[in-house]
Amino acid sequence: MREIVTIQVGELANFVGSHFWNFQDELLGLASDPESDPIFRNNNLNMDVLYRSGETQQGVSTYTPRLLSINFKGSLGSMSSHGTLYNQGSSSRSDSSKTWFGDVDTQRSEPRKRNLFQQTLYEEEAQAEIEDKDIVGSLEETVECWTDFSKSHYRPQTLYELNGLWMDSQDFNNYGAGKDLFSEASRGEEICDKLRFFVEECDHIQGVNFLVDDSGGFSPLAGDFLETMADDYTNVPVLLYSLRSPVAQKKTVINKLHDAVSFSRLSSFCKLFTPIGLPSLRGMKYLNLGDEKPYRSSAVYAAALHSSTLPFRMQHTSSDSTQESNAMDVNTLVQLLTNRGRQNIVAILDSAMPAPTLAAKQLEKTLLTNLQALTPEVAEDVEDNQSVESMCILGALRSEDQEATVSEVRNAVDASYDEQSRPLFCNLSVSRVPLPVPLPFPSIFGNLVGRRGEILSSPASDLMCRGSLDVHSVPVATRWRSSSAVLPFLESRMVNLEKLGIQWGAVGSDVVRTWGFGREELQEMRENLAKMVSELSPHQFLESSDSD
Repeated sequence: MREIVTIQVGELANFVGSHFWNFQDELLGLASDPESDPIFRNNNLNMDVLYRSGETQQGVSTYTPRLLSINFKGSLGSMSSHGTLYNQGSSSRSDSSKTWFGDVDTQRSEPRKRNLFQQTLYEEEAQAEIEDKDIVGSLEETVECWTDFSKSHYRPQTLYELNGLWMDSQDFNNYGAGKDLFSEASRGEEICDKLRFFVEECDHIQGVNFLVDDSGGFSPLAGDFLETMADDYTNVPVLLYSLRSPVAQKKTVINKLHDAVSFSRLSSFCKLFTPIGLPSLRGMKYLNLGDEKPYRSSAVYAAALHSSTLPFRMQHTSSDSTQESNAMDVNTLVQLLTNRGRQNIVAILDSAMPAPTLAAKQLEKTLLTNLQALTPEVAEDVEDNQSVESMCILGALRSEDQEATVSEVRNAVDASYDEQSRPLFCNLSVSRVPLPVPLPFPSIFGNLVGRRGEILSSPASDLMCRGSLDVHSVPVATRWRSSSAVLPFLESRMVNLEKLGIQWGAVGSDVVRTWGFGREELQEMRENLAKMVSELSPHQFLESSDSD
């Protein structure tokens, strides 16, 4: 067994994770449904990579994500911190209250009411009364927490709320806001204990998928957690996804310093760092997203996460398989993207959802031109003959009503490159299983997207947005790139750290000092950033002299 443990830290990370686990839950349901499409019943995926088997105190078998979720107190909405499978009552008084013999005033808030979707999951009398169209229609207005649209069941070890954090989320918007969170009030020990439960039961863990909401105070907590993990699990590779909501932030001095410091620290404790989060997702073809609701934008991020990591749970089959091609593990991906020609741990993630059909008239360059970078601050149309890529394509269609074979997909990808755009090396993984669209998926597809995710020649309806009742599955293409196109991302952080935090008289020097960073530590961060930049453009970059 080659298990993966997933960690979600922060609000956006848990929104993305909720969609991700809904995809997995839908795949499990379709695989066991005798009336589903045979492509789902014979998917050649090993779901034990992500899930663990167990049982409740009553002996009922369970199959739950190997997951640790960390978020604000109260972020679970109507869900208990013990999850949905284990009824463990909590004491009304803590042990410390036993030493107090005076009057005790207990204040209780009303439990949050379940929305229509949750009612159909947990209330038997509601299951026959509520129709799917009512659920889909209500989710846009009722989703406030990531649990509001989650299909999955969770263990008590999965859910961790940051108790005692008396801070509004609006104030939790920079590195300093969370710098002591992990070390205070035994939180670090409690979090590590929960992680240990999942790691120690693995036969042979292949890696950790670590999602972090990197726009504020969750970043230092994640950094401290990763540092502890590096000591405890030395040989376990971490794939880190730095997530940003697609809402443009004003780039203040504090924001720029946060970006530089956060990247420097987080990237030092992972094998591969993937930034995700454009200022806007409005330009994505065939999707009608809007940027204001994390429920919608996180669905796009989650689809890319599902597709790009699918090779980790593919079953190894013969090279002439008609179902899938090129399974790999986490360490193989890391070696591919970081050790071919240059040492670069920062990867660009591109996505196309839905991926275009492979019709003959559309074949030339169609796949590549429809891929859009989800990584911010990257250069476009960069010719880098040292770039390395790992692409994964799910459920590709030959035409509107025909599935493409593995060999057809491979030929289409090969035809998409010309001599200028062809990378030094490209790994391609193919699965004929498309992305299933679960009921609580947001209505983000345009009216040119058909039932199977095919691109229609004329609108399917007058409605601008279509959801899970109209679109049942979609083909998806994703691509990881190790490329000099990421240079703007790195250079902006290096320059901002130098100008705003290190130079004598820098306007942000007092800020980074209050965050706990001395001048020598900042200099070391700057040197590491300079090394990354020079590795990608050794002939263009001249390191400026340190003003010490």
